[in-house]
Amino acid sequence: MFLVAVTGGISCGKTKVCEVFQKYYNVAVVNADAISREIVEPGKPVWKQIKENFGDEVFNEDETLNREKLGQIIFDNVEKRRILNRITHPVIHREIYKQVFKYFIQGKPFVVLELPLLFEVNSNLINFIYKIICVVAEEDIQIARLMDRNNLSLTEAKKRIKAQMSLEEKAKMSHYVIENSGSQRDMEEQALSIIKIIVDSNHHWKLRSMLLGAFMSIVAGVTWLINKKYKFF
Repeated sequence: MFLVAVTGGISCGKTKVCEVFQKYYNVAVVNADAISREIVEPGKPVWKQIKENFGDEVFNEDETLNREKLGQIIFDNVEKRRILNRITHPVIHREIYKQVFKYFIQGKPFVVLELPLLFEVNSNLINFIYKIICVVAEEDIQIARLMDRNNLSLTEAKKRIKAQMSLEEKAKMSHYVIENSGSQRDMEEQALSIIKIIVDSNHHWKLRSMLLGAFMSIVAGVTWLINKKYKFF
């Protein structure tokens, strides 16, 4: 088994690209954003830590996290953003490892990881990724999509884009780039062309696959022991 990462800028279409891979290759996808939503459900450890560090103002009346209010705080304050990252990222990465290991046991030939902050976050995970695909879009299109999706003002949308690493930097560190400023069909053609090249070249992955298997086994074992002792999950 090998890992393919899909990263890129906010509102560039990373999830759409992953959906193409699922549709045509029936590939398993691990979505970091989906995990980030699951770990902040009421009562969970991350939810409690956010409450301790950010107060009741970032929660709704039903105790669910108000992601919009939290977003306004962290995109206005770099230190607050770092605090949130320190709370959430280790848990997100543990869950990613667990899901990858599950697919490894199931015999999946490869897994796609949707990782918006692959380059921004210091994680050993990047060392086990075979190929990285960066999804980019023209800034005006990126801004328009973000404003529409999150109901943000122009100023807020620009602020959130600026908070991330530039698309140029991400593209330079990636193996492939998908330009997603055009039509759905154009994006799909690029995505399918790239994934075919990656799948056809996976015979070079044998050694790293063995290392990944060993590493995931260790992580799973340690996670199980910690969970048994401290009842985190």
